[in-house]
Amino acid sequence: MAEVTNEQKAIKATYFSIIGNTCLAIIKGLAGYFGNSYALIADAIESTSDIFSSFLVLFGIKYSNRPADANHPYGHGRAEPLITFLVVGFLITSATVIAYESVENIRTPHGLPKPYTLIILAAIIIWKEISYRLVMQRSRETNSSSLKADAWHHRSDAITSVAAFIGITIALVMGDGYESADDWAALFASGFILYNSYLIFRPALSEIMDENLYDDMIEQIRKVSASVDGIVGTEKCFIRKSGMRYHVDLHALVSASISVREGHYLSHKLQDTLREEIPELGNVLIHIEPVE
Repeated sequence: MAEVTNEQKAIKATYFSIIGNTCLAIIKGLAGYFGNSYALIADAIESTSDIFSSFLVLFGIKYSNRPADANHPYGHGRAEPLITFLVVGFLITSATVIAYESVENIRTPHGLPKPYTLIILAAIIIWKEISYRLVMQRSRETNSSSLKADAWHHRSDAITSVAAFIGITIALVMGDGYESADDWAALFASGFILYNSYLIFRPALSEIMDENLYDDMIEQIRKVSASVDGIVGTEKCFIRKSGMRYHVDLHALVSASISVREGHYLSHKLQDTLREEIPELGNVLIHIEPVE
């Protein structure tokens, strides 16, 4: 049986998100409309935007895993953080719409939400938290930044639903005069979505800017290098992430008395060992440094 690749894991997780968000958007929209809850309608708006963003994530994962070619010698991995930026754009747009509609509803008198909306919200909260954990686990396994953004969509959706649950509970318990508690909850949720947008955007920006964030992997590379016979030590080690892969530039120390042929052999031996021990590595460029 063939081993499931990181790309296949990420694609399955994305399909899971698309199907789940489609079902929830319909359920929330209907429950919010008939249950007189704008917080649930706001939730439905976010789930609808999540559907489109999940399709973007799916496209990004498939495109970023295309093999390297003449025009893209390092592969197409940088497409993934670019897709993440678009996903963040969807989040910001949905948060803005929710905030605007919440303010409008706060200013407009309306009836209390229906009690059964709490049961629906409780089920949604549990499902979205489970979805977050499943997709985030796949994100860690595959090193996918866009899949991480998709996971945070589930978490932000869960917390939006928690805010809606609290708002509706206050409105129902306190009664007349507290109808807008539901809308204040939706307004709070929009602020949380914006905050999460920043949390998703920041790592993707770091990836585009080749920010040094991989000290643990650098330490692992040095340990593996030290285990290769003929490699005396290591100096500079630079890592940049591209999609689900990490590209490495490494300066390896070897004896100054060996031949160029031996140095060339050691560089390839080190390169092969690193790729074998750390499967998520992509291009590994070894620069040989002589030591007396």
